[in-house]
Amino acid sequence: MKFYDFTDKAPKIGRLVVIEGVERLFAERALATIVERTLAPAERDLNLDRFVANALDGFGAVAAAVAAFPFLGSTRVVVVRGAHDLRAEPRRALLAVAERVPEGNTLVIEDLVSPASKRPEPMGKILGKTALRIDTTPGPEARERFVRETLASLGATAEPRAIALLVDGDADLAGVRTDLEKLNLAGSTITFEDVARETLVTADVRAYKYASAAVAGRAAEALGLAAEIFSSDPRGAAVPLLAALAAEYLLVWEVARPGGALPGRAKWRERELGGVARALGERRARVGFERAVRGFEAVVTGRADDPRVIVDLATVAGARERS
Repeated sequence: MKFYDFTDKAPKIGRLVVIEGVERLFAERALATIVERTLAPAERDLNLDRFVANALDGFGAVAAAVAAFPFLGSTRVVVVRGAHDLRAEPRRALLAVAERVPEGNTLVIEDLVSPASKRPEPMGKILGKTALRIDTTPGPEARERFVRETLASLGATAEPRAIALLVDGDADLAGVRTDLEKLNLAGSTITFEDVARETLVTADVRAYKYASAAVAGRAAEALGLAAEIFSSDPRGAAVPLLAALAAEYLLVWEVARPGGALPGRAKWRERELGGVARALGERRARVGFERAVRGFEAVVTGRADDPRVIVDLATVAGARERS
């Protein structure tokens, strides 16, 4: 069950719950929701036990807590965090405890590995239908919902293309929330430029090497890097490449324009970017940024018939303007 299905549909919480997937912020929320739904506030001090898996010498204390009768309440909840940090033998020991949870009590295991993982094999998969499995891995729809909910909670608005950039990125959601909180301090609509300036949008360092080469005019090197990324992800490569290209052009534009200022995360590149800015100039840096943004929009809205062509054209156009 996906995280938002769990929060929306409120399924019955039985003897076993496994929180899996890769998004820690959703895992925190799922755990808080389980506690809220199973224990009244006045019962939590007496009937809630929390353990950190790799801080235990064994699972005797967990087994005892799971077997204990509720005190002045109807249920007891035992939480084991960080099962994903355990080696094979301790994982088997914890699974043995999970198989002996009595009716009326609940054992919650946080095992933040992908449900498709082979090593380690997810505990939820091993426990099967006896466990309620909550998958925290956010797909595009979940990321968009999270971004929009965060904006609403901040009383902020954002351009559709800024939302698309956040949705198509792969930063953890806690980082996305922090970025939105910082961007909201300006008190105006959050733009694509704001997001590109503030945050890294892909974990694949090759995308940034591509963007750096493309903006510096090394078209052959950039096209080679783009081809390498497309070979490993034919359908999804264009978005991080174009986002990285827009972000790189924006940094150069900041250096080139009067009064421009690099964000703190890019200060270490000031000398490098300064050389590119002098060669490119303010106008061409702005044009390159706008071209990358248009390409990004065409890809995420489905207007681009061939996203790879969009990337290649954006790469080559920048080099041609220099000649």
